Amino acid sequence: MKEHNFGASNWREFIPMPVCEEHPEYNEFYMKAWELAYDHIKEIPGMPQTPYMDEAFCETQVWIWDSCFMSLFCKYAREVFPGVETFNNFYEVLYNGKHLPTILPPANEPEWTGAEVGVPYELKVHIADNPPLFAWAEYENALMEGDLDYIKELLYERKFLQKHYEWIESLRENTTLRGVKEPVCLIAEKYGYKWEGGRSGMDNTPRGRIGEHATMARPNNPDMLWIDAICQQALSAQMISKLYALVGDKDNEEEWNKKYLEKKEIVNSLYWDDKDKFYYDIDCNTHEFYKIMTIASYWTMTAEIASKEQAQELVKQLLNPDTLGGQVSFLSLSKSDNDYSAKGKYWRGSVWLPTAYASLKGLANYGMYSDAHKESVKLLEHLYRTYKEYSPHTIWECYAPEFYSPATNENEIRYVRPDFCGWSALGPISVYIEYVLGFHTVNAFTNVVEWEKPDDINGKIGIKNLRFGDIVTDIEAVGEKCSVKSNGEYTLKINGKPYEIHKGINEFDI
Repeated sequence: MKEHNFGASNWREFIPMPVCEEHPEYNEFYMKAWELAYDHIKEIPGMPQTPYMDEAFCETQVWIWDSCFMSLFCKYAREVFPGVETFNNFYEVLYNGKHLPTILPPANEPEWTGAEVGVPYELKVHIADNPPLFAWAEYENALMEGDLDYIKELLYERKFLQKHYEWIESLRENTTLRGVKEPVCLIAEKYGYKWEGGRSGMDNTPRGRIGEHATMARPNNPDMLWIDAICQQALSAQMISKLYALVGDKDNEEEWNKKYLEKKEIVNSLYWDDKDKFYYDIDCNTHEFYKIMTIASYWTMTAEIASKEQAQELVKQLLNPDTLGGQVSFLSLSKSDNDYSAKGKYWRGSVWLPTAYASLKGLANYGMYSDAHKESVKLLEHLYRTYKEYSPHTIWECYAPEFYSPATNENEIRYVRPDFCGWSALGPISVYIEYVLGFHTVNAFTNVVEWEKPDDINGKIGIKNLRFGDIVTDIEAVGEKCSVKSNGEYTLKINGKPYEIHKGINEFDI
């Protein structure tokens, strides 16, 4: 494993630098995201992992799914940004019985934390049954790091990923865990999982409501099985299987892939509405659909559960200006829904970077690179124009779907949290690199970089200081001329065609 110097003042030397001559403003925005993320590297003595990535929410709690998504941009500067390392602050509490340290809370802590200024407070994992994304995030980071010893230790010695999967499967009643602020609400059923808005991360989603409008801020129908929960658990099994494949363990690879395929079969047999051509949440007793169209259904593509034909139907809704598309896509709730808000109202229409990024990953899984590029350009432009046109000029927790502004909160009284890098850095960093510029796959084990080079960006385009495994490389192209500098050998695939890159300067026609 490479040496780390988390929080080092020379962090700029370790981040890749996008090249986009036509849009220099995107690089300005990119640097703003890294600067804010750097400000959220936090040091607290006594944490299992310190420094760690703070999610920019509050001082007395740490969040699982925020941290998982933050690792998906930290992977580009692993030496200085503690992405997957931050997971130790959850692993050690949930599975090794450790306590997080006690701090003195500041004056601005939310009332619901129970924290009082100047009164010692033990830091808490806010929710244990947040979306189970550890395995996905570990796999994505492993592809950048290329460290088999780390994967072997994770799988055979620490076993946190398997433990977390089996813990989710074992849940049969609401329970309280030591070191966790909120009770566990997820319940594993034969055909899926009962859950709750806050635990799912989609707080005030109207999913599961009875009637045309949600009568409560969080309907939390106790009879509903959540489409995202089963897809995320399937994704975990799939990623654990792939991690075993990386270390050549065929037996465990097949065992975990079997668990994945079992979930996939359930989703496709029960959650797909062939009439609407869409996946919905279902009733646990009748298996009837709760026909509320949300971004949650796109976890079926992130987890490669949808068939190619089903994926094509799902993408139609992402591109539909009357449902989940328009000025910007990846809306959290369809515009056709009675509870939709053009100002966002948190999960009643807002664009959220974690679910947008997961959906883009899904498009890439099905080879839909053109759609991923077009929609990511719209997304980045939406974020950037909000950054420039709305004051304070920063990066927000989530975005209004029809205006260049941050979204409103659940009560539509205030706007959401500013300086949220935090997971919103995924837009200016990961979405920009992977889908606007097109460097969608980097694999340190196979030494392959896959670049779907866009044809609608003029001038010089590429990326410098891209670091994966032991490779550090600059990739630049102008038209059909490509120049690559590298400290070692790897394969660069441009629009599917492989080019063998050698140490030094490589120049060739695409």
